[in-house]
Amino acid sequence: MKKILLYLSLLAFAATALGCSPQAKWNREQKKAMHDALQAYRQMAYLQDLTDPEFVVFSDGVAGTIEEAFPVYATFIEMPAVDDTVDLYVITAIVDELDADAHNMRHLYPYQYLVSQGILPEGLTHEQQVAFYKCFAQKVNAQYSTMDQFFAAILADTSDVSQLAQFQQQCADDLFDWVVEIDEEVEVTED
Repeated sequence: MKKILLYLSLLAFAATALGCSPQAKWNREQKKAMHDALQAYRQMAYLQDLTDPEFVVFSDGVAGTIEEAFPVYATFIEMPAVDDTVDLYVITAIVDELDADAHNMRHLYPYQYLVSQGILPEGLTHEQQVAFYKCFAQKVNAQYSTMDQFFAAILADTSDVSQLAQFQQQCADDLFDWVVEIDEEVEVTED
């Protein structure tokens, strides 16, 4: 009897140590629940401009990271600060993805926002927008050598005379032959 109990306890220990627990991986419903929960983050500044396929890739990455950190789903969802934990993983994933490249600059400074600020004219083609964001990213990369410096500049970017606003205006001036006339309404005219 002792040998049987010893054998069973050794098997249980080996299964636990080797990760053979049936709870070690999230099942399909649990993964779907996490993806559904991540949809609530779609309105965040960086995420709202992602295409549907881009957002799926992003949410897959966040869900996978959370699953690795918390392999037992029931333990994860019963944590007292589960929402704060998901927030932390989403923000960390956004920060990890941000680089000053043309693709990400369009998420940080969306085209319609730059139009509303008078930096860019309405109606630019996709190619013109790509050229602007490429120029802007190059200026940012030349100015800031680390991601921390770039994020500090974003946080301090509250005035029209900021370095980032100057970069935007320089790229717009270099690429487009247009003038903003300020009357009652903003009117864009070609030179």
